[in-house]
Amino acid sequence: MNPSEIDELIDIITALPGDWHGQGTVGRNVLTAIAKHVNTAGGIQNSVETGSGKTTLLLSQISARHTVFAIDLDDSISQVRNSPHFNGATTSYVEGPTQRTLSKHQWTDLNQLVLIDGPHGYPFPDLEYFYLYPTIAPGGLLIIDDIQIPSIQRMFEIIQAEDMFELIEVVDENTAFFKRTASPMIDPESDSWWLQGYNRAYYRNKTDIHPSIESPKTGLVRLLQAISRVVPTGLKRLLPHGIKEKIWQQSAGR
Repeated sequence: MNPSEIDELIDIITALPGDWHGQGTVGRNVLTAIAKHVNTAGGIQNSVETGSGKTTLLLSQISARHTVFAIDLDDSISQVRNSPHFNGATTSYVEGPTQRTLSKHQWTDLNQLVLIDGPHGYPFPDLEYFYLYPTIAPGGLLIIDDIQIPSIQRMFEIIQAEDMFELIEVVDENTAFFKRTASPMIDPESDSWWLQGYNRAYYRNKTDIHPSIESPKTGLVRLLQAISRVVPTGLKRLLPHGIKEKIWQQSAGR
C-alpha cells in the first residue's frame, strides 16, 4: 500500500466505534506511529502481535506475513476476521492463551515488528517478552502497549535500560516504540544479570565501581557475555566478586 492508501485505511479503522470489540482499542496516534515507523524501516516482511484488534487490521495490510497470538475474548478475533479491511491472505492466527501458545511456536524467520498487547496481568506481558525478544531482527520494532499499568511500566523501564533496545518514542503516554540495536542479544537461557542496564546502578553501589553506562563494550566484555551463555547458572553464581568488578572496569574503559 502507498502512503495515501495507508492514511485512508487508518481513517477507516479509527472511525470504528470504541466498543468495536470488548477488549479495548488503540487510537489514531498509535496506528499512525506504527505506519510511520514501518515506513522508516523500509517495510516489514514478518510481524507478530499478541492480542487482536484494530492494530491487526492495519498490520494485515502493511506486513507481508503477520502472525497473531490471541483468544477470541469479547469478539476480539471474530470482529477482525469479519472486517472487509482485514487481509486474511497475509495473516495467520494462533488461538489460545499466549502463556501456552508462544512457548510451543517454532520460529523460522526473524520478525521486523513485535507488538505486545496480550494478557496484561503480571507476569504475562513479561512472559510474552521472554519468548518474543529473541525473534526481533536488528533494526526491528518492539511495541509495548498499556505501559501506564504499573507492572507493565516496570517492564518498560527494564527494557528501556537494556542495550539491546533504543527507545524511539512513547505515544499517548501509553504505547512505547523501541528499535532493536546491534548490541548482542541477552541469551534467554543465561543469567548475566550484572551485565543488564537496569541492574547497573545496583551493582555499581555494591562494588563502589562507577562505569559509564554509555560506554561501548570492549572485546573482553563481549567475550564474557558469550561465555555467560554457555556457563551453567550454578557456576556463574560462584563467579568471584573480583572478576565481576573486572567486567565493570572493562565496560567503563578503565
